[in-house]
Amino acid sequence: MEKKTFGIVIAIVTFAAAVSAAVTAFFLINEKKKRDEEELERYLDCSIQ
Repeated sequence: MEKKTFGIVIAIVTFAAAVSAAVTAFFLINEKKKRDEEELERYLDCSIQ
């Protein structure tokens, strides 16, 4: 019974780490996309003037 409990704890910790990594990646990708769009907008504004 103790091995089963240990396995469940390991599974929960692994799941939490995977979710955390996915959420972090999502926010990093969104932030980079936002910066790229702002940089492109700045470039276009400067090139028009």
